[in-house]
Order: sequence, then C-alpha cells, then structure tokens
Amino acid sequence: MFERPQSGERAILVHAGPDGAPEDSEREEFQELAVSAGAFIVDEIVSKRRRPDPRYFIGKGKLEEVAESIDANSAELVISAASLSPSQERNLERQLKCRVVDRAGLILDIFAQRARSFEGKLQVELAQLGHLSTRLVRGWTHLERQKGGIGLRGPGETQLETDRRLIGARIKQLRARLEHVDARRTMNRQNRVRAEVPTVALVGYTNAGKSTLFNALTDSSVYVKDQLFATLDPTVRRLELPDGREVVLADTVGFIRDLPHELIAAFRSTLQEAREADLILHLIDASDENRWQRVRQVNAVLKELDADRVPQIRVYNKIDKLGREPRVTNNRAGEGRAVWLSAINGDGIPMLLDAIGQRLRRKTRHGVMHLLPTQGRQRAKLFEIGAVLKEEACDDGGWTLELKMAETDLQRFLKRENLSADLLEPLPVQETA
Repeated sequence: MFERPQSGERAILVHAGPDGAPEDSEREEFQELAVSAGAFIVDEIVSKRRRPDPRYFIGKGKLEEVAESIDANSAELVISAASLSPSQERNLERQLKCRVVDRAGLILDIFAQRARSFEGKLQVELAQLGHLSTRLVRGWTHLERQKGGIGLRGPGETQLETDRRLIGARIKQLRARLEHVDARRTMNRQNRVRAEVPTVALVGYTNAGKSTLFNALTDSSVYVKDQLFATLDPTVRRLELPDGREVVLADTVGFIRDLPHELIAAFRSTLQEAREADLILHLIDASDENRWQRVRQVNAVLKELDADRVPQIRVYNKIDKLGREPRVTNNRAGEGRAVWLSAINGDGIPMLLDAIGQRLRRKTRHGVMHLLPTQGRQRAKLFEIGAVLKEEACDDGGWTLELKMAETDLQRFLKRENLSADLLEPLPVQETA
C-alpha cells in the first residue's frame, strides 16, 4: 500500500525542459518562489529532454539522480519547475518516496499562506480545490476501496467518488459565498460611478513594489516585504489629487509568469477592479534586467481579463537602485504616459499625482439611447454601472434611457456588448474638470 509522504521543508528543485538549463531570471524566480513558500533548498537538478516522459516527466536516469540526491541531502520535498500531470506526480512520489509538487501547486501554497481577508481565503481555497479535484487519482490506495459492512453493501461508492462529491459540494458553496462578496464589491463600484469618483487600479509583476507605492500614495500601512506575493488581499483607499479631486486607488494581487489558471479564475472578481478602472498604473521594476518580459506577461493577463483597453500609465519604480532622477514622459496629447520614481523614498510621487490628474480629465457623454425589447441584458448592465439617469418605456416594448457616463466607459460597454456606435443618437461631449 502506498501512503502519501508527509510534508517537509528540505527541498530539491528540478528544472526539466527541451532547452536544458533555464535562464538565470527564471531560475532565480523559481528559487524565490520556493523560499517564499518556506522551503530550504538543498539541491538543484537540471534535466534536458526533448519531450516529457509520460510516466515521470523526467527520464529514468534523472529519476535515479533525484533519488540519490534525496538520500544524500535528507530531502523531504521535490519541486518541479514544469507542470506535472496528476499521474506523473503520483508516479514520482511512489518512486522517490518523497512528496512532489509542481510550480502551480507551489504558488497555490504561497497564496494559502498569505491570504488574510475573508474574501482572500475563500478565493485561495476555491483555487486549491479546483487544483486538487484533478489530482484525486494520486496517492492513497484506500481511495479505490468501496464502502463495506452491514447496511452498506451493494453497488456502493468508492472513497474516491465520495471525496470528489464532497469537493464538488464545497466548491459550489465557496462560489456562492464569493458571489455575495462580489455583489457587495459591485455595489460599491456602482456607488463610485454614480458619485463620479474615478477608480485607479495598481497592477504589476509581483515584488515590483506595488504595496510600497500604495502606502506612499495613500498614507496607508499595507504589509510590505521583499518577497513574492507579500500581499494578496485587495485594498481600496481614497486618494486626493493636487487639484483637490478625489479618486479611488485599488491595489490588486501581483502577477507572475505562467500564473495558474485556477488562480486567475478564483481572483477574477478581485482583478475586476482593473477591468472596470478608469486608469491603470502599471508598476514596473526599473532595476529588473528582464522588465520588458515582465511587462509582456502582465499585459497578457490584463488581456485575458479584458482590461487591455483601459488607459495605462507606466510607473518605473526603484530608480534609487539605478541612481536616476525622477522624470515624466508625455503622450501626443501632453498627458503623462510614463513616470520614473522611487516609491521607497518618495522621489517622483508628485509627478505621478500630476500625471494621474491629467489622464483623468475625462470626457463625459450625456444623451439618450434606445434599446430593443431583446436587449434587456444590456439595459441591466447600464443600470449596474450606474449610468442611467432616467428611463421611459416605449410602445414597442423597448426602453429609452437617458445616460451619463465617461467616454471610456461608454466605449468599453459598446465593445463588450457588441453594440455599434451608429445606433446612438448624437450625444454632446462635455469636459469634466
């Protein structure tokens, strides 16, 4: 009988892929992930293989090398940089007599350690159960037994089926709770729209300094530490701009290369702050040699969230490490496009606030839209975002809506609902201070 090995902290990192040794940046990031999860790295093994072995992912020779390293270093955990299938994890654990975790499982473990708020814990548990539900085939042989005993004989139900059913029920319960949390978040967002308070979302690669900048801008005390995923829980604070206007600044979870899809799905409601924002501050570590690769990865996640069309200001942080002075570059309209600053010592913060103020001098559309009886969903969406000032029922069963909303919000709504601008009556454009 195979019983799953107990957890431990002495870890061996295994890099396996067609190109052999990973790039230094990928290797360092993987090491940081392991350390962030609490692992003590005792060895690293690199395997070059044209195609993954269907049973173990790595070849038999490397499997023996890993086993020898486990014995030599008294390792308790093997962490694979590559994604493993459930059967590959099970086969490796049986062969190595050691717990095996892949990169997705490692990130999920870090998230489980860092979540503090009620919503954050629900999201992480949902992501973990989604990941676990595909991996119930591994490990314990008793999961294949059917229930027996007096009163329980018959077709029965395997323990594996029981666990799947329980996990499914728990996932359904978690999703229902998150829907209630998301409803409150949506209500708060609607209130901000009605009050015409713009939202600015802070996004960026993990450990780029988002929490430090958030604290510097809002005089808050969000937890800050030089590690990956130091903070997970979304935070929203009011921010006063130099011209006296108020905006809402939302801090979001950090992004990372190959972020597990379970996490993107679980944190979709949190990341919706970025999708519904009027402006995104894309924070970039200016001292990172691979910053352009990080930028592409963050933009890829934003595109997956349908937030790629939200206006952006690129904020290059940590210029103190480069010995550079703060500065701003403008777009053709004379608005701030990129700001170089240091969040830790405050250099360049006033420039960023001015750039935010410039970009949020929005055009407001105020006018009338006619919707057909078949467009009830679009009508509900307009009410949901707080854009409807007045409504009249039409003889054809449709509605005539008086709307007031930001130009960017209107264009985003039309694109998302596949509506043509030609269907709208001409609406006067007003500049808002």
